Amino acid sequence: MDNPKGQLQSLDIKQIISILPHRYPFLLVDRVLELDLEKGYVLAQKNVTINEAFFQGHFPDAPIMPGVLILEALAQAGGILVHLKSPGDKIAVLLSVNQAKFRHPVKPGDVLLLRGQGLHFSTKGGKVKAEALIQEKVAVEAEIGFVFVNKNQI
Repeated sequence: MDNPKGQLQSLDIKQIISILPHRYPFLLVDRVLELDLEKGYVLAQKNVTINEAFFQGHFPDAPIMPGVLILEALAQAGGILVHLKSPGDKIAVLLSVNQAKFRHPVKPGDVLLLRGQGLHFSTKGGKVKAEALIQEKVAVEAEIGFVFVNKNQI
């Protein structure tokens, strides 16, 4: 995953699963569209389909994606960024969610863009300002903190 200075890169699903420990049904990032480690920026995508298991119960007659899963998708996108900014081979694990606001429902058929801008990176973890967007409309926003842990601690 070399990134020449100033160049954006993207990640496919195989590269994503090499970074994130999540698997179905909790892998919520389908693709990383843009990644700029120099600027500390990530833009990822989650395709929301009616086939998602959570739509069976949330809510069958008016399906909307649970807010906590939108936050999880944001955390996964931010986790990719924080992991790739880390000095070692540790996993970025969710530490905190602050100032979360839910502004617009996410429905089947939506393409959720997961945008993260790094606020802080260190050897212990990081913090990302994150937004989930649908057609440029903010659905969810939050500040998400991460801590690094060794893979064998999970």
